[in-house]
Amino acid sequence: MTETRPKPYYKEPSCLDELVQTLTTIFDSERINVDEVRSVMTNYKSNENDWARFSKFDPHRYTRNLVDEGNGKFNLIVLCWGEGQGSGIHSHSDAHCFMKVLEGELQETMYAWPSESEPDKEMQESQKNMYNRDEVAYICDADGLHRVENISHVNQAVSLHLYSPPFDMCECFDQRTGKKQKVKVTFWSKYGQRTHGQGACRTPSEQAENN
Repeated sequence: MTETRPKPYYKEPSCLDELVQTLTTIFDSERINVDEVRSVMTNYKSNENDWARFSKFDPHRYTRNLVDEGNGKFNLIVLCWGEGQGSGIHSHSDAHCFMKVLEGELQETMYAWPSESEPDKEMQESQKNMYNRDEVAYICDADGLHRVENISHVNQAVSLHLYSPPFDMCECFDQRTGKKQKVKVTFWSKYGQRTHGQGACRTPSEQAENN
């Protein structure tokens, strides 16, 4: 994303609906500044009254709950993480990914892409980051791969994710071997209503268990 215009002023969103409106305005442009999007998402202060209707938990895995489709330019999604739940190691299909913690805290573990010349080699962690309420993270495939986890055994966590452009397939990786598998990502709910999908990007082992 490259900025080719003076950076406009956006007022601090007072609610989730205002955040969606501001993001839709930003993404009307063909070229978007990553720092601008991050700033707007940071300036929105989490209020459970805004996002409670999208907060849907599953006892077995984290859930993905669609908030807005962003006129086809982005997806805004609430992810709900039960105690100890986390994602597999995954890519982002050449999309930009912003993650804002709405409640609790989340751990991000970063990984380099597996080496094509060294098959079946265990993937090595490159970095760990902890994100608390109202903090915003950003990643794209050029930065590497990651997994996100709620490492708390007593508290749930909720996060708001923006993906641009939207995608419904990603690659998940086996940490022991670096082998990858394409998986379909679905929504547990859309606009607060339950769907029939599993609602998460499942690891290859989870997919095998459910196929």
